[in-house]
Order: sequence, then C-alpha cells, then structure tokens
Amino acid sequence: MPLIEVEGLTKKYEGPVYALNRASFAVEKGEWVAVMGPSGSGKSTLLNILGCLDAPTEGRVIVEGRDLAQLSPAERARFRAEKLGFIFQQHHLVPYLTAVENVMLAQYFHSMAEEGEAAEALRGAGLGDRLHHLPSQLSGGEQQRVCIARALINQPQLVLADEPTGNLDEVNQALVMSMIDKLHREGRTVVMVTHDPEIGRMAERRIELHHGRLTEISVAPAHEQELEDALLKVVWKAQEAGGKPRLPAAALPEFIANRATFLLMAQEGWLRIDAGHLMLTHDGQRRADYLMRRHRLAERLLFETFEMNEDRLHDNACKIEHGLSSEVTDKICTFLNHPRTCPHGDPIPRGVCCLGKSEIRN
Repeated sequence: MPLIEVEGLTKKYEGPVYALNRASFAVEKGEWVAVMGPSGSGKSTLLNILGCLDAPTEGRVIVEGRDLAQLSPAERARFRAEKLGFIFQQHHLVPYLTAVENVMLAQYFHSMAEEGEAAEALRGAGLGDRLHHLPSQLSGGEQQRVCIARALINQPQLVLADEPTGNLDEVNQALVMSMIDKLHREGRTVVMVTHDPEIGRMAERRIELHHGRLTEISVAPAHEQELEDALLKVVWKAQEAGGKPRLPAAALPEFIANRATFLLMAQEGWLRIDAGHLMLTHDGQRRADYLMRRHRLAERLLFETFEMNEDRLHDNACKIEHGLSSEVTDKICTFLNHPRTCPHGDPIPRGVCCLGKSEIRN
C-alpha cells in the first residue's frame, strides 16, 4: 500500500477558479517526490492539503490507509504532531525564542520538551554554536536549518517541504539540500515543492502541475538520460521535418507530456526555450546529431548484416544503441562504408570518420 494516495483532488474557489483540478497520484513509503510548476499552479495548495492545513473541495487524500477528510480536528492536530514534519520557505520561528527554544516548542506539541535532545538536533544541523541565538541574530540559511531541526525533532515519517531553498544563497542552498538528502537516505518520505529544476532533479520523481492539473510524472533519475536523449531526437527530427531550427513548443506532444524534463534540459544547456519556442543549442545540436547518427547506423547494420525486416529495425535499434560508444559508432560507419541514409531513406548525420571520404554511398 502506498504511504500517500491522492484521488481526484480538487480545490475550487469562486469564479470558478481551480487551485487543483482532479489531481491523482501515489507516493510510496521512503520516496522523495518533487512537486514542480509555475507560480499559481497549485503546488502549495497541494502541500497544505497533504498536511491537513487545508481541505479539498472534492477528492480524497489517504495516508497509511486513513482518509484525512474523516479525521476530527483533534485527530488532525495529532496527525500533524506525530506523523508530519513541515519545512516552510518562511521559517515561522517565534522571534522572542532562541533557536533551541524554537525546537523545544515543537517537542512540546508532541510529547515533552527536552533541551538536550533539541540541542543535539541543532548540532546535527551545524548550529551547535547558535543554540541560544534569537532568529534575528541568525542568517537566512541558519534560520532555515533551525526550521529543519524543528521539523525533525519528533522523528516524522513524512516530511513536507515548501520551497525550502527559495530565499537562500548557493552555499546555504547546498547545506539545506544535503540535509534533506540525508533524511531521504534515512528512509523518510519527502514531498517537496520547488520551482528550481536543479533542486527538482535531486528527487526520485517529479510531479508537474499546471493550472491545478497534473501534467507529468517523470521517470526516475536512473532512466532520465535515456529520456533526455529520446527528447533530443524528437526535437532533431521535428527540425528536420520542418526545415527550421526554431520550433513552437506547443506543436510537440512530447513537450506537453514532459515539460519538467524539457526545463531541466534547458538548464543543462541542451536547448533554449524562449517565447513558447524550442531551439537546440550548439551542444544540443551536436548531441542530437550523434544520437540520430548512432540510431540510424544501428538500423543500417541490422538491415544489411542481419537482413532484418524494415518494420522491426527501429525497435531493435533502440534496444542496442545505448551500448554503442562514439568509437564503436564510427567503426560501424566505416564497416558499412559511410552510408548517407538509413534503410528507410532518412539521412544519417556524418561523423569524424566520414571526413575526407570522396565516395560515400547512399
């Protein structure tokens, strides 16, 4: 049974305005999920409902088999105290309490406040020399680490983080994310809202929200390179078909289905997204040329050497191409005498091994 099951979750305001519109997904125990999307897409609303800070208009949230909507106010308060740890972008520290007292306050709502345990939690966050400082005496990154220590003091199994690095510089961002990564490795379930593609990539899975609708559940990072390569090939072929390097993003169904991954690819420098259009960068073009060359040479090899039927070439080439290095690809090209086209008649991008060859066969 998943730890969290979200079924048809809807949050509707007057207008009608939908903060969430029939979103459904599940989160397994111990999983790290990033919730992404533009401002106003429903990310924080979703997190607030998961944390019993808000109620849906329709749909259900089931945690450990319990429907949160069926809990009484007292049961919801106990659920938050015992099961959840909240990490907010705004730290919500009590300004007249010291760091250790702010952590002890969270203990108080769960069981008993114990200063030694609270101090140890702050030391684990690298704040051993800041125990008795007021929030005004701490930097933004230090305040966020106090917030994390407070969220974890009661050993919650589910951590909800809302833009935990939104106001931090790069150094403190790295410190905070290393703490969240440690939580995940310890077996805690993390649901994190973020607008930053690099932060989102650290999660095992990404959920993309647009106008309250769930538009993507991405693949795990272990398979992400294969997905990015496949999407680069999609863009390359669309450019080839249209004869233009700049493509309207809305014309690619793959963009709509994999929006978050395309944002990551832009962040990595493979492509540019501007005014609703896509264009491969120089590095992206070189990578896509190589991928298409590798795939179409694999098709040609299967066709000529193994006499495979044309209708089976594409699927079988997909199975073997990931194991072909650039050196092996060049050797295949040389072995096949530098063909210009694949068996379907589509062009094969030329490689270094083809340069200076006066006779390149079709």
